Amino acid sequence: MPSALSYLKRFAPVGRLDGFRAAIGALLGIFLTGFVGFLWLGTTHGLPFLLAPMGASAVLLFAVPASPLAQPWSVIGGNGISAFVGVVCAMFVTDPLLAAPLAVALAIGAMSLSRCLHPPGGAMALTAVLGGPAVTEAGLSFVLVPVAINSVILLAAAWLYNNATRHRYPHRPVPAVPLPHGTTDPLPQDRVGFTTADLGAVLAQYDELLDVSLEDLETLFRQVEARAHRRLHRNLSCADIMSRDMITAQPDEGVGQARDRMLDRGLSSMPVVDAHGFALGIVGHAQLLAGNGRLVRDVMKRDGCRVTPDQPIDELLPALSGGVHHDALIVDGEGRLVGLITQTDLLAALWRSHVAEQVASAKG
Repeated sequence: MPSALSYLKRFAPVGRLDGFRAAIGALLGIFLTGFVGFLWLGTTHGLPFLLAPMGASAVLLFAVPASPLAQPWSVIGGNGISAFVGVVCAMFVTDPLLAAPLAVALAIGAMSLSRCLHPPGGAMALTAVLGGPAVTEAGLSFVLVPVAINSVILLAAAWLYNNATRHRYPHRPVPAVPLPHGTTDPLPQDRVGFTTADLGAVLAQYDELLDVSLEDLETLFRQVEARAHRRLHRNLSCADIMSRDMITAQPDEGVGQARDRMLDRGLSSMPVVDAHGFALGIVGHAQLLAGNGRLVRDVMKRDGCRVTPDQPIDELLPALSGGVHHDALIVDGEGRLVGLITQTDLLAALWRSHVAEQVASAKG
């Protein structure tokens, strides 16, 4: 019995709420598409006001809107090109038994060449061949009405509904983080491990279409890497490695005074705190050199990296290796400064952790 239950669990939906969201979207989208098609065609033309392949398109548009097969050009181009291919096949091949498979095969080839592969396109090509006298009589106009009309209305409904329910459509990969120094080198955290070229090479080995973009795969794998590293080093928290005896700056002191203290102590930055110890920001050499004759409050960075003492140190890796932040302010629940972690602190902690792992492995 346990093995049978384990087997059945494989068929459980990944996200029940998202499935419900998709079902409601398909309901609204198909209704709107059929309603507009009925107003456009009525019942006098003999053509169907709502084509059956639209049901398959709705599954993609509302259930998996991030799929490359569900993007606007795939829907419009895939359905339109397939309908055109089907109509042409029906014109020149009179035997439906031959025209049907030929239409589907040519539709797949045409969609692939046009980079608009859309699975419902195969059904659309069949509809153009086997749709009956009304479709045959319509000829190439069938591609525009009702195929294009249905596709455009359903696509518009998907665009409105998906974005209204916080599913970005058309799907766009997560934008790349801008390089802070204006160079072509990848960010430090992206220079080790796998590369985009590695992903491309592995995908090329499959020699088949995968229903996910290269950019989405890279984003997913980077997040998996970070999560795995965090799990392996979850025993180290920010409180374990932070500096507690800190040299700080006051917001109302002059820039020159703060700069002299920083140079005297050999520091690269100083936290800025008020009289009650609340963290206000951080200043470095760049801010102090550019602010002669001004107060620290006028030049300090207020949007620095802030974390709490109990956070794992791995949560600092993306922030302190991205080229924007070089230090992290450690604050308590009320925002008071309790510590500081620099890139050097983080590097030393990771190195010590690596050494400990190697020693433990050798003993094992």
